[in-house]
Parts: sequence; structure tokens; C-alpha cells
Amino acid sequence: MNPAARIQAAIDLLDKITAAARDQGGSADTIIAKWFAERRYAGSKDRRAIRELVYDAIRMLGERPETGRAAMLALAGRRPELAEWFDGSPYGPAPIAPGEPIAEAGVLPRWLAEAFAASGLDSDEQEALLERAPLDIRVNTLKADPAVIQAEISGSVPLPCLPAGLRAPSDAPIEQLPSYKDGKLEVQDAGSQFVSLAAGVERGQHVIDLCAGGGGKTLALAAAMANHGSILACDIDRPRLSRLMPRAERAGVSIAETRLLNPNQERAMLADQTGRADVVLVDAPCSGTGTWRRNPEARWRLNPQRLDRYVATQAALLDIAADLVRPGGVLVHVVCSLLDAEGAGQAQAFLDRNPGWTVEPLALGAGTPRGPGVRFTPLRDSTDGFFVARMRRP
Repeated sequence: MNPAARIQAAIDLLDKITAAARDQGGSADTIIAKWFAERRYAGSKDRRAIRELVYDAIRMLGERPETGRAAMLALAGRRPELAEWFDGSPYGPAPIAPGEPIAEAGVLPRWLAEAFAASGLDSDEQEALLERAPLDIRVNTLKADPAVIQAEISGSVPLPCLPAGLRAPSDAPIEQLPSYKDGKLEVQDAGSQFVSLAAGVERGQHVIDLCAGGGGKTLALAAAMANHGSILACDIDRPRLSRLMPRAERAGVSIAETRLLNPNQERAMLADQTGRADVVLVDAPCSGTGTWRRNPEARWRLNPQRLDRYVATQAALLDIAADLVRPGGVLVHVVCSLLDAEGAGQAQAFLDRNPGWTVEPLALGAGTPRGPGVRFTPLRDSTDGFFVARMRRP
């Protein structure tokens, strides 16, 4: 493919991605993968170049563009060499017309920029959300020594304050390594590793991972417990939860079991767990604002109404979780969001509803105190954005 054809391909993909963001369709990665699967003629260099054009355009636009062409014209405004290929050639984009609509560059939609500022996140913090995310590894200490895995992954370095954490080169073929296939390591962002440590689990405890998803934190908790005790991993998403047990088997985790819950019936379906858990982890559904380095088009999907629904869901899950904690036990609230409405504000609202619960201090070696908990940001901590609070039942 020549440069003009690559630009047109990026425009076509951006049209699909912006439509999906508007209509809550598939993610950019999914759309791109499907597009390439249907076009086998595109070589590896073409795929790489097209993908970079698409993501460069997404990252530079705060508001969702009206069209893929308007997005690409905005990128061409910053990179004049691209404008030369709007030449009307076969398979290329039409020439640029005078006065043609061009998307406006920015970091966030305006309403979100205001919400971030109100949450104490300045322009530097906001811009850091659009940098490329690093590749972090959690070594499974049930099966491997971090020093041995570090020696296997060329260029990897230990993550400070994370005894099982490594940061690998971004192009490291992790999933092709025998150690990965043997369950000796998992790809897991440093922030996710920190909030798993914040749970403070110990050998022999009974732990409930209320929103377990695919089980990344369940596996981290099991390793921290040295595979002694019990973990009940729950979720309402059958496809995601179904991936957990194969991952657990690969990782050598034998203390986890899963329970699929029906939406709005969680309390009844967990009645046998009332007051039993030493630790309940609530990694609640959220806006995902802390993960936008990996999914930059996700900021086009969020709106105030959707955020309000997340906040309401989180509050309901925390109230359900509180009933599962034994007297003297711990509830851990986690969101991969930087917004106070989901993080510090949500945790404080729980404490206000539940007199007698107390905040447990967190000394993780990273993160910044925020309200009742700690917040991690890409700028300050070089992690995905997270908030975590650890609260103890009287």
C-alpha cells in the first residue's frame, strides 16, 4: 500500500471507531483487528503504519470528531507531510477542499476536563492520559522467582515497591514466552498490582473478589496468600468469568472458585456468604478514565449520564459487599478511574452511610493520598489511573 492508501484506510477505520464510540459499539482494537482480518493483502508494515495513524489521530482529539476525514485532516495539520497525500489518487483520499471541516485538537471533552480539574487533576495530569502505556509484568510467585523471569526477558527491570513486578520493553513478545504459557507470569499494569497489594490478604483467609471479571486480581490475591485459604470470585459477566478458572489452573492456583451472579440478584445469591469474608475486594465497574492510555477512544464514549450510572452501581455494590465482611474484616474499594465521584467521593459516601467503619492507612510506596484512600496517576506514578481505599468493619 502506498502512503495515500494508508491514509484512506486510516480514515475508513476512524469512521468506524467514531461511530462505535457514539453508539457504544466495539473497541478500537477490536474494530482494527477485524478490518485487517478482512484485508489480508495489507502487510505488516502497512498494518503498523495504519494503526499508528489511527491512534495518533485519536490521541490528539478531545472531542469525538464528526468524521474520520475530519480527524485525519487535524493530524495532517500537525504533520504537513500527510497533507501531500490527499491527492485524489486511486485508493487515496480526495484533495483537501477550502473550508473543509477539520476536527479540533484537544485532550478531553470539555465537560470531562472540568470534572478532572474538580478532582484535582491539572492539564499535565490530563495530557499524561494520552501517552503510550508501558508493558508491566506480574511474576507468579507460586511458580517462579522474579529474578529468574527478569533474566529471561531482555531489557526488563524491577518495578519499585512491587516485589513481583517487572517492566518490560514495549515490544517484548511476552505471550510467546514459555514462562507465560507455563503460568509463571501475567501481563498486569503496575497500578493494578499496587491495588491488589492494598487488599492486604494473608494466608488462610477467606476472600471474596466481588467483581472478578477475567480474574487478574484474583490470581494476584492467590499468590499473595501463597495459595492457602479460599477465594470466591464473582461476576455477572459469564464470558469474562469463564476465563478465570483456565487461567487459575495455568497459574497453579487451587484456592479460587467462581460464582456467576444474576444482575440485581447479587445479595440473594451471596446470602450464604453474609458476614464470612476476611476481605472483600470490590473492583467496581467504572468509567475507566485511568486506562485511557490503552483505550484513548474511550473518552469519546463517556457522558455525564453514563458516569452517574457507574457511580450508582458502585454504591450499590459497596453496600452489598459490606454485608459480606465479617466483624473486624476489611472492604477494599477499587476503581480504575481518576474522578473523585468514583474514587475518593464514593469511598467517603460509603463511610458516611456506615458509621463505625474506619479507614485503614495504606503504605504502598507509591500513589498520593486522596480522601479516604490513595490515587495512582500516569503522570505521578507511571501506572494506569486507580483509586483504592481499605475500610475496616467494626
